[in-house]
Amino acid sequence: MEVGLNTETWRQTVARLERIPVWALPYQFILVIGLGFLFTFYDIFDSNVSFIQTCVSIIPGFKSEMAGQYLGMPILMNLLGYVVGTLVLSPISDKIGRRNMLLITMLITGLGSLCTAFTTSYWAFVVFRGITGIGIGADLAVVNTYIAEVAPTKTRAKYTALIFIFSALGALVAVWIGLWLTTPAAPFPAGLPFALGASLPYGWRIMYWIGAVLALIAVLMRFRLPESPRWLLAVDRGEEAERVVAEMEATAARHAPLPQPVSVSVQWVPAKPNPYGDILNNATYIRRVVLLFCVWLFSYVTVYGFSGGMTSLLVGLHYDEGEAGMITAVGVFGMVLSAVFAYWFGERLERKVWLILSALTTILGGVLIGLAGSNLTLAMVGSVILFLGENFWVPIAYAWTSENFPARARTSGFALVDGVGHIGAGIGIWAIAPLVAPLGALKGFLFISGFLFVAAVIALFGVRTKDRTLEEISP
Repeated sequence: MEVGLNTETWRQTVARLERIPVWALPYQFILVIGLGFLFTFYDIFDSNVSFIQTCVSIIPGFKSEMAGQYLGMPILMNLLGYVVGTLVLSPISDKIGRRNMLLITMLITGLGSLCTAFTTSYWAFVVFRGITGIGIGADLAVVNTYIAEVAPTKTRAKYTALIFIFSALGALVAVWIGLWLTTPAAPFPAGLPFALGASLPYGWRIMYWIGAVLALIAVLMRFRLPESPRWLLAVDRGEEAERVVAEMEATAARHAPLPQPVSVSVQWVPAKPNPYGDILNNATYIRRVVLLFCVWLFSYVTVYGFSGGMTSLLVGLHYDEGEAGMITAVGVFGMVLSAVFAYWFGERLERKVWLILSALTTILGGVLIGLAGSNLTLAMVGSVILFLGENFWVPIAYAWTSENFPARARTSGFALVDGVGHIGAGIGIWAIAPLVAPLGALKGFLFISGFLFVAAVIALFGVRTKDRTLEEISP
């Protein structure tokens, strides 16, 4: 292999990529990617409110106050599937390409959702949530890698946040549909007056059918995506990369004149047969893996402790089922606000600084819920602030994580830290969340929120990536 020749081709093509100052793919491709993320987060949140009705349907003798006893296993299996999926499928993405894997991951996720809709037992439900998690875990890794590799240098976090807006909408749709289809009618704000849960015992099944349809639509749309030019360069497919870059240049030139190519001085490094080995045999990347793993591990205790089990937590604190669902459903609007906030302001500060601000906001929301008592309005305000705080750092951290690894193993690096970091999510749901009721609302919510603050402190020791080229950050 002529490394010198490959280096020169690589430098020229990367230089052309780096001079593009705007989103250079057709704007409808944002919708294509975003719809997939909408479904992915729809599926993460679709059991939040609907889980109680699911248990009533498939567990003999189930009562709503027993939800906490059964919540841990399906979420834990979903997270285990997430870890397995991202660890197994992400290296394949580094071998067969981002676009091809985006089709595979969405097919797996949709199949899991469809099977869940037809389950008749608790343990089958648990297994199918695990299958769904396999697709979700890999999809998140590949999508975030893809966005990092095609977005302009100065707006990687911005476009990651734009896609995350679709994620927030997916979560919002899942929670509100769950509230409508699976909870009993109650006067607002204790519930929805037109909720169908009492007369529609299979409403939870409809939710998973919707998820399967969304997945099918996303698969069909993703066929239109081009391959990542940076991945093509990493696997020595320079001519294909140049064709994709030429199309991106033509698209960008319709919006503004393109500047001259910038100088790229980093050496081209050929892709290795084992992407994990490529990362773990490099001292720089090992340090990054350890740090980012700890960041995701601790932060996911908070994020999943609330996002995956908020309704059940509130029921455990003696809120009625409808009240708990409403507090959660209103709170998810905070997630939408967080995505919009990250889109407009995420590029203003270095990535890791946002984690501290996010943790402090989450703690504030938890304090308000803890002090609310029977005041539903205050609990809802606290829920909005909590969901805002625990989520607005996420798209920025997605971008930051992708930036920390080279194109030849970027998805694998993301999998090692975000995927395995989901162990923290299992800890949050399985071990930490059940402590809320014994501790009481205020101490319990503060305890869960504190893990995000620990993650934020660890992140301060990470590498600076804002406004730097991917090849400079991760050669």
